[in-house]
Order: sequence, then structure tokens, then C-alpha cells
Amino acid sequence: MTLPTPLAEPTPPLSRATRRRAIVACLLGNLFELFDFGVYGYFAVQIGKAIFPSVDPVVSVLASFATYGVGFLMRPIGAMVLGSYGDRHGRKSALALTITLMAVATGFTGLVPSYAAIGLWAPVLLVVCRLLQGFSTGGEWGGATTFLVEHAPPGRRGFYGSLQQVSTGLAQIMSIGSALLLNSVLSTPDLEAWGWRLPFLVGFILAPIGYYLRSRVEESPEYMQSAREKRIPTAPLRMALTVHRKAVLTCFGLTMIWTVSSYVFITFLPTFATQSLGMAPLVALSGTICASLANVVVVPLSGLASDRWGRIPMVISAAGFALLSIPLFMLLASAPSFAVLAGVAVVAGILYGLYNGAAPTVLCDLFPTTVRYTALSVGYNGAVMIFGGFAPFISTVLVRESGSPIAPSFYVVACALASLAVLCWPRPRLAPAS
Repeated sequence: MTLPTPLAEPTPPLSRATRRRAIVACLLGNLFELFDFGVYGYFAVQIGKAIFPSVDPVVSVLASFATYGVGFLMRPIGAMVLGSYGDRHGRKSALALTITLMAVATGFTGLVPSYAAIGLWAPVLLVVCRLLQGFSTGGEWGGATTFLVEHAPPGRRGFYGSLQQVSTGLAQIMSIGSALLLNSVLSTPDLEAWGWRLPFLVGFILAPIGYYLRSRVEESPEYMQSAREKRIPTAPLRMALTVHRKAVLTCFGLTMIWTVSSYVFITFLPTFATQSLGMAPLVALSGTICASLANVVVVPLSGLASDRWGRIPMVISAAGFALLSIPLFMLLASAPSFAVLAGVAVVAGILYGLYNGAAPTVLCDLFPTTVRYTALSVGYNGAVMIFGGFAPFISTVLVRESGSPIAPSFYVVACALASLAVLCWPRPRLAPAS
């Protein structure tokens, strides 16, 4: 890292209009990109039949979810490459690059021919697209969170960090909404033949809007201050994994329950309701969208509360409430209906929202400005890859092998206990708010 020089003149404060423009551009780009990455999970059954045909429908779904998980293998690599780029060349440039890569991968996903048309090349091409999507997403979450928190005025870092998760929740609603719409207007044969491709093509069209908006905003003021003081690192990844390795591990541990709760209760739940509980796809999707709606409402309130009363108490209480996963799954398995599914989804969305409203800023403030993008991305995406990305696959295997429909809840509770343990160990001193 370049040796620091005497402090330069402070970066002038941003006007309210400039700050608002930057936040809107970041959130819309994040919305489009995470919609592109996440919509796959809501068409797993149709993609399985088109790309991974099998006599046993569960095997097709497993293959589809495994490919869904493959995208997560590239997220830590994307975090290292794009995070380092963002710490060396600016958050704005890195975020514009991530959305470009996502647009290309998403467009090709919607155009991959079926197994019947090109045989084994179909799953191969789909896996390549998912790998590129995963690489792009690896630089998105950490970059967007860093960009938002570094634009926050004093005393508002928790709220600004929570806006990233509002955008993520809206992307989930868009994904589920697209599945609901297509299941409503298309016949099953049409949906399986070509209908599942439409959201990917729409995502490809929307992504350039996000790129345009991101390329025209002001850089993060905290990053600009580091640049003025000539504190831009030459090897941010090495610094993150050596000087800040304990903070990276803390970030990893705190992300476990967060990512598993999301991918079990929001991504996996519709497939679980149809495959294991026999619900109609429209009923399953309509019930599950309640989780995302509750999450979007609770997240900014949690961020505001964390600014007022502290972030750690919010995170600890929400992680503890995640232990309710077992009775929630028991209730759903014993009385599968739209009302019960919607109720379970709302409770899960509230608990999830309490945690991920405060957590982004908790993780962001573990690191100084100079390595924040890289360290945050590596810690977060490492946990998402291991525990979140394969959560639908693991949950499907647990139900299949155990014969118990509540088996996925054991996975959620195990991760909740692990995150609570991390919250109880001595944490690295939070980085100053610059």
C-alpha cells in the first residue's frame, strides 16, 4: 500500500440532490442485477425439464438447483477480482462493470437451446452462463453496500445500508412476480417450452439502464477522500486477508444465518410447497411473495432502529428468533394451505428483515475505507457460496433422504446457532465512519 501523506483538504460535502441521485442509481442497478441473478430459482422446475430431462422429476429439480448453486462458486472469485478493482479504481467503475457482465450472462441464459435441441451442450452452456452471473454478483453486493454506506450523512449509516436490502427484496418480489404472471397467463407446456426464458430476456434489456445511471453519478465521498490523501492500496486483497483477516472471518460468520434464511424461506419455499406439500404453483408463489413483502417493509425500519439504539442488539435478537424455523416448518407441513404458507412467510420475512436491515452496516463498518469493498465482498460472498447458494439443493436432499418435510429447518437453525456464536465472540473494533 502507498504510504500515507499528510491529510488533504476534506472532500466537500455532497448536496442532497447529488446524494439522492447516487443512491437511486445504485439501488436501481442493484435491483436489475439481483433480479437477473435470482429469477433462476423461481423457474427451477421448468429449467430442469428443458435442460436436465429425467424420468424422475425430483432428479431434474436437483440438477437445476445444483446449476443454480454453481453460480455461487464464482462469487468469491468475483469478490476478489471486482472488489480489488473497486478499492483501487473506485466504487463507481466497479459497479458499472458488474452490471455489464450480468447483462451478457443473463441474455445468453434466456437463449440457451433445450437439451432436446443440442443435447449435453445445453447444460454446459447454462453452467457457463451461471458462472459468469456468479462472478458479476460477487462484486455487486459488497460494492453496492459500500457505495451506499459511504454516501450516508452522519448518523444515518444504518438506514442507508438497509436500503441495499430493500433493493434486494424488491428484486425478489420482481422475480416471484414474474413467475406468478407467467404461471397465470401461460399453459404448462408453453411455460416449460419457452415461457421460462422471458424473464432472462427482460433482465437483459433492463441492465443497460442500470449501467447508464451508474456511469453518471458521483464517486463515494469516503473513497474520494482516500484518493486525495493518496491512501489508495496497491494490493487490497492481500491486506484484507492478512491485516484484516479476523474481520473477514467475522463477516463470514455473521452472514451465515442471513443467507440461509433468504435462500430457504424465499427461494426454496415455492418449490418445497409444490414438490413436497402438493400445492399448486400459483398458490405456492402467492404465499411465498409475502415473505419478500414483509422483508421490504421491515428492513428500513430495522436500519433506522439500528441508528437510534445500536446495530448489534438488533442483529443478535433477530438471529435468536431464527430458531423459530422448526415450529414454522412444522406448522406448514401439518396444515399446508395458502393461509398457513402466507403466515409462515410473513413471520420469516419479518425475522429476516430485522437481521438484514442492520447487518449490512455492521459488516461494512468492520473495515476501513481503503479495503472495504474487497474485504466485505470476500467475507460476505464466501458465506453465501458455502451456505446460501446450495441451500435449495441441500434442503431438497434433506427432505428426500430423511423423508421429513421439516428437515430444511434444521439447516436454518444450525446456521443461526453458528452466527450467534460469532456474535458472542470478541469482535474486531469497528472501523471509524470516516
